[in-house]
Amino acid sequence: MKGVRVAKNGLLARTRGTSLISSCSTRRSNLIEAPGQRPRSHATGAQQRAASSLLAPHDTFSRRHIGVPTSKASEMLTSLDPPVSDLDTFVDEVMPMDIKATESLKIDAPARMQTMDTGEGFSESQLIARISEIASQNEVFRSYIGCGYYGTIVPEVIKRNVLENPAWYTSYTPYQAEISQGRLESLLNYQTMISDLTGLSISNASLLDEPTAAAEAMTLSINTLPAKKAKNPNKKFFVSNACLPQTIAVLSSRAHGFGIELVVGDATENGGQALKDIGDDLIGALVQYPDVYGDVHDFTALSKLVHDVGGTFCVATDLLALTLLKSPGEIGADVAVGSAQRLGVPFGFGGPHAAFIAVGENHKRKIPGRLVGLSKDRRGEPAVRLALQTREQHIRREKATSNICTAQVLLANMSAFYAIYHGPQGLQRIAAKNVALARLIQSCAHHWGYSTGKNGFNEAVNFDTVVLNVHNHDTSEIIKHAETAQRINFRRISQSQISLTVDETMELTDVVDVLKVLEQYANAEKQAQDIFASELKRFDTPNTTVDIPAELARASPYLTHPVFNSHHSETELLRYIHHLQSKDLSLVHSMIPLGSCTMKLNATTEMAPISWPEFASVHPFAPSFQTKGYRTLIRELESDLANITGFSHVSLQPNSGAQGEFTALRVIRAYLESQPHTQQRDICLIPVSAHGTNPASATMAGLRVVPVKCDTATGNLDMADLRAKCEQYSNTLACVMITYPSTFGVFEPHIKEACNLVHQHGGQVFMDGANMNAQIGLCSPGDIGADACHLNLHKTFCIPHGGGGPGVGPIGVKPHLAPYLPSHPLVATNTSDQAVAPVSGAPWGSAGILPISWSYIKMMGSSGLKRATQITLLSANYLLARLKPHYKILHTNDAGRCAHEFILDVRPFKESAGIEAVDIAKRLQDYGFHAPTMSWPVAGTLMVEPTESESKEELDRFVEALVGIRAEIAEIEEGKVEREGNVLKMAPHSIRDLAEGSWERSYSRETAAFPRPWLRERKFWPSVTRLDDAYGDTNLFCSCGPVEDMTGPGGGAAT
Repeated sequence: MKGVRVAKNGLLARTRGTSLISSCSTRRSNLIEAPGQRPRSHATGAQQRAASSLLAPHDTFSRRHIGVPTSKASEMLTSLDPPVSDLDTFVDEVMPMDIKATESLKIDAPARMQTMDTGEGFSESQLIARISEIASQNEVFRSYIGCGYYGTIVPEVIKRNVLENPAWYTSYTPYQAEISQGRLESLLNYQTMISDLTGLSISNASLLDEPTAAAEAMTLSINTLPAKKAKNPNKKFFVSNACLPQTIAVLSSRAHGFGIELVVGDATENGGQALKDIGDDLIGALVQYPDVYGDVHDFTALSKLVHDVGGTFCVATDLLALTLLKSPGEIGADVAVGSAQRLGVPFGFGGPHAAFIAVGENHKRKIPGRLVGLSKDRRGEPAVRLALQTREQHIRREKATSNICTAQVLLANMSAFYAIYHGPQGLQRIAAKNVALARLIQSCAHHWGYSTGKNGFNEAVNFDTVVLNVHNHDTSEIIKHAETAQRINFRRISQSQISLTVDETMELTDVVDVLKVLEQYANAEKQAQDIFASELKRFDTPNTTVDIPAELARASPYLTHPVFNSHHSETELLRYIHHLQSKDLSLVHSMIPLGSCTMKLNATTEMAPISWPEFASVHPFAPSFQTKGYRTLIRELESDLANITGFSHVSLQPNSGAQGEFTALRVIRAYLESQPHTQQRDICLIPVSAHGTNPASATMAGLRVVPVKCDTATGNLDMADLRAKCEQYSNTLACVMITYPSTFGVFEPHIKEACNLVHQHGGQVFMDGANMNAQIGLCSPGDIGADACHLNLHKTFCIPHGGGGPGVGPIGVKPHLAPYLPSHPLVATNTSDQAVAPVSGAPWGSAGILPISWSYIKMMGSSGLKRATQITLLSANYLLARLKPHYKILHTNDAGRCAHEFILDVRPFKESAGIEAVDIAKRLQDYGFHAPTMSWPVAGTLMVEPTESESKEELDRFVEALVGIRAEIAEIEEGKVEREGNVLKMAPHSIRDLAEGSWERSYSRETAAFPRPWLRERKFWPSVTRLDDAYGDTNLFCSCGPVEDMTGPGGGAAT
């Protein structure tokens, strides 16, 4: 493959053919073809014979990923209560026999390995060779397509120290604020950046992408309405036809479920007549600023028009443009949405990128998604936390209008650091350069007879996009010539119009290449070089400024906080990044035993390819001949996931687990609506044990939620209640949503019967795959009876959580639902005319991180995947057995086993010792552990989920910590320690808490800091003491602290 220039889209180029990587790849390819087999940990039979070969690869993966070798597994099996002799017998006690798979998984193996049928996957070096081959099929052109995605230069200091740093990408959503202060501070910086640039007072901590952010703005418009107007069956939301086409498509998908009519039209024609025609039925409007054609309009009058009828005025905008243009807040916007992608996050074939939503003060308690706010800790020191968590869908369930469960935290942090690195002056310079180069191209084009602008009026470009009217030429021919002659991508608007969007990566040499293309189709006899030279003199002179019309030009300040004006050298930024990193507990420190979250290893070999330019620097709307590698990888991943889940088709478009739920329900509804029913099927049955996002997703899909009881003793589905509900709603039943294994941590024994019952009454079965880590290789949703299932690639398939995103939530479906899988307006991902509208902005969602899951599956192979599931189940039951003498276990099956997670019932301690789940969670921080999932799915409990990646030694440390805490509780119960002011109530303890002032507590400093000997050697310190949640919600402050406070979060002095 040809080398990729460093300047293009900001990622370090890898030039194949002369590099060490290239020569190693050749040798690795030879290894793949060599005789002999790779050694496999825990192998038997043919696999053991293969492993005995001295010439077999030694870098097999599954033994590195799975933390428990055979010898330790045997020890754990004998420690169970009752003990078991082998894994197969153990698994038979955990899961129902009637759901067990009868066939092995079929995962591609390296060449010549397939005939041995060992189930072994690729070794790590073989995997790198294979994915390098796939990457080479992608061609990295200079993409000036724009349309919501832009070239950017990712500073290497950010790429290496954030994107590629496990301390940043393996942390979890910062619910435990005391051990998450670093990324919380970074997210506060992100929110401040958004608020400053948009001119609106409150921003959230990122959303999935710009189109889904626009959809959230639309539903926020409903939430702000008086009750009477919200119930209006004729409510309409207006969308400018100059918005991004993918945004309009996603809005149509979301509007359907809320009964909103989407009206698409020209927002500027005749003074907004299209909006006036809607009248009082208008609930809100969305415009693009600048729009998809590069035009910039002053929407002040339009905002007043919307407000006069009680609607919400929403603006989709570009953060870089807002360094030059008036902020949305200044032109009357109530809500601003957009993407931070061009601030230091590469294309990634469409994602992941951090989107945003910002609102005015009057909407701050209705803003969707996660919100970071300032508060104080027990000592009165400033600290940061997630604010207003009672708005989350886990609590609001079917009353929620948003199902947001994850965000794009890792990417938001990258964009925040990008803004800090460049500062306000640097960002404005990049924006001004875009304008200057766009105007230079526009001016040269005029000399050749091109008219510019959507309407051909030749008005000066005010930001980055030039629309060219090509008159007597076919735009397809011009675009083809640009591709073949210059390796440049333009956007085709119509047969007579093309556009190009200038970005940060464009230099004068690129401008020359663009002009060479335009010269070929000129209507005037003028040489490109002469025109360029003369025009360049106008634009490239000392102290040149970019003039923006006064009615559009920004005069208000932004990014004035010291944090954006202090870290412009690499030394300073590097120290700031690592200072924040030091405050956060992640998988680099210890296991994170969060129930239903599956915090497993995110292996380096899996992660490495995502920053290769062949994956990172590909525009999502690039021509298909440039994206063959991506399409190969996507096709193989879809095939593997279909095989694993027992379905026929998979869509990778949903870019979060909750989006996967919503997508599956949209597909089910579309299918049911196509059937000859006499009544509308809109009832969705949801067990009370279901995942918290399920009711919210169902409501968004326009379904009516009916809860189904569970047995309080066993946690199992109440089959009698399910049967009664199916009969009651037989004619209107759409589906049931079942999490499997349940969130109570057990395999539902009657799952097949439940699926059959729903089918008998005409409904479909959706299986929530959040707990798929307990199924792979042992059973599958399709075989059990599900019609559709979503997966969390950021749980089961090793995409890291990133501190709260990114995620990927693909869905698998049976053949009858396949025609309804989502497509896309610009790239057809489903050619069926029955396809539902897209749910994500990019055709394949967050495609840039799909190599992670693809690599995990290929390296684990069928045998490794099955083994991982077995060890997952064993690890959970091992912890259960060791903790059962000390804590009450809430739910197990008839054999006393759990699935991959279990619930510790700590509610009795409230009466016996005044201790609650939160106290145990905070005390675990002193022991160096993140808490289990707290108060979910049962209030006042702790849900524990280890993974297959943790060693027995780490599991034992966790047990030792919880046993130690139980002993501390016992001292309170026995009256040896007071109920208040004890070591649990005062936890966690920071260094300052221990070191400053006198010590007048009932326990020693040593007890507080080093409750176990191993902590003396390896101790993670919380950076603050326990936060005051009530204070933070009552005094909501969601941007960087006051400028005069330089010591606290966001203070800018943290170096």
